[in-house]
Amino acid sequence: MTPLAVLTGIIMGSAVTISIGLAMVLVVFLTMAGDYPALAREYASLLTSFGLFLALSFVSAYAFLGVLRETRWRWYAQAATWLTIGILALHYWPK
Repeated sequence: MTPLAVLTGIIMGSAVTISIGLAMVLVVFLTMAGDYPALAREYASLLTSFGLFLALSFVSAYAFLGVLRETRWRWYAQAATWLTIGILALHYWPK
């Protein structure tokens, strides 16, 4: 396994874990929204975060498979992974 495959696997695993955690929080928000109206204000932000990390999960999974199988398109998948990480960084960068 190459160092790029290891790095991509770490990114993929972290993104999947964060996505699952955000999905669990989303379930709690949907369950508790009727009792706590303040949760409704955070719902859009939670959905955005979930969508971004879910996208990173899928893109990095394809990049991981591409690196492992040494396909021709692996560099495009790697570029998409790093672009998605850049979008995430811009989204969370303090304004």
